[in-house]
Amino acid sequence: MPEPVKEFEDETRRLGVIESFEAEALEDDPELQAIVEFAARLCGAPVSMVTLLEQDRQRFLAREGLDQRETPRDVAFCNHTIGKPDLFEVVDAQNDPRFASNPLVTDPPQVRYYAGQPLVSEEGASLGTLCVIDTEAHAAPLDDFQREGLSVLAKAAIRRLETRRASIEAKRIIAEREERLLRMIEGVPQIAWSADENGNFDYFNNRWQEVTGASPPRTAEDWAEFIHEDDHGKAFDEWNRSFAAAEEFEAEFRFRRKDGTWMWVLGQAVPVSQREGEPLRWFGTVTDIDEVRRALEERDLLAKELSHRIKNIFAVVIGLATLKARKAPEHQPFAQELTRVLQSLGRAHEFVRPNAGPMQDSLTGLLEALFIPYGTEGEAPRVRVSGVDAAIGPSAATPLALVFHELATNSAKYGALSTDDGHIDLVAREESETIELTWTEHGSPPSSELVENGFGSRLIDMSMKGQLQGSWERRFEDEGLVVELTMAKAALNN
Repeated sequence: MPEPVKEFEDETRRLGVIESFEAEALEDDPELQAIVEFAARLCGAPVSMVTLLEQDRQRFLAREGLDQRETPRDVAFCNHTIGKPDLFEVVDAQNDPRFASNPLVTDPPQVRYYAGQPLVSEEGASLGTLCVIDTEAHAAPLDDFQREGLSVLAKAAIRRLETRRASIEAKRIIAEREERLLRMIEGVPQIAWSADENGNFDYFNNRWQEVTGASPPRTAEDWAEFIHEDDHGKAFDEWNRSFAAAEEFEAEFRFRRKDGTWMWVLGQAVPVSQREGEPLRWFGTVTDIDEVRRALEERDLLAKELSHRIKNIFAVVIGLATLKARKAPEHQPFAQELTRVLQSLGRAHEFVRPNAGPMQDSLTGLLEALFIPYGTEGEAPRVRVSGVDAAIGPSAATPLALVFHELATNSAKYGALSTDDGHIDLVAREESETIELTWTEHGSPPSSELVENGFGSRLIDMSMKGQLQGSWERRFEDEGLVVELTMAKAALNN
């Protein structure tokens, strides 16, 4: 047990330590009660107590052989233990000048014998005692075994008090953290919510009321009135799938404001278990993405308009070439060839416009369509695609088309496609998580190594490393440029 520390001789500081234990909750505590019962038997005394010396009273947290719960502080024998580390013992109080006139001696209960083992806190403050009392004087002091036993029991009592204080502090810390977390959750711009393992929603921050003007939903079905009917199916199907599989949920849908208007939102949720084996809880948010969504829609509209105008330009040029050829029959073969090339370029353009259509789900189909404008060498196309095929999604088609259109255009300016008999082999190979393509030019002019490292290269770099989650390297060999491209299968399927 720690010895009392001198700085706690200041009564105000000592009382502050006692208050930190909030000891009212420990009155008649079973552990302390067992300690006083054993202490009485150990010392052969009818009365035993665990006491705290408060400002005006001596409080009994546990007692054996006594009905009272407290006595006035000024008559307490335990006052003599403050600031002392060792057992304080009075074998005959009636004949001890310090206590002969004490009301506890002269009047009931007529104390004759007292032994008090000080209770000292971890920081060294005297709290009170574990004491034994008898109405008969003892012929001799406690023996060594009894003194040691009281010391051990006092340590057990102080551990119980310290455990109580640690629990109070832990609860205080938890309460402060919960309060900070709640303030943070209430302060975020999103609607935040939580639900139990059965899908019952038990918390919403104030943003729900601010946005909807309605009471929060209690079940998933209660969300229906706040989600646009055209988005019900997708949103609820995704929630039911995520909930059943205990997987993260994410869905975009239109959400009803309190004025009846609709806004696009992103709903997200994650399942969380605090400890293994405990039921899951769900925590989620509803984020306003209305401005972003509308900006994207406007961008797509502009892109479609631009695409439409580009297609019109192809049509106008083809029409002009046809018209001029009619007036100059000697240029008819050239006009027909030019028209074929322009029509092929128009088909290739389909792959780099928003929401492109035909053959967008096939890597081979996309590449072959892109390279039609670059003609043939005899019976074979000048860009010869071989190897594995792979499915591609709408998001991957545009960067793929941009990458290979840039490589082909560059080759037509400086490389194999700028000569009459040059050609390119493009071979696709499949690895476990990637698709690898090798672009090999044959028959390039000697100056083909002087390829500009400008915007086109940056465009390829951004497309490969960003949207296609891959990489690319290029080198120059005797016959021309060799480019090795690696892209993630997962990115191709987006």
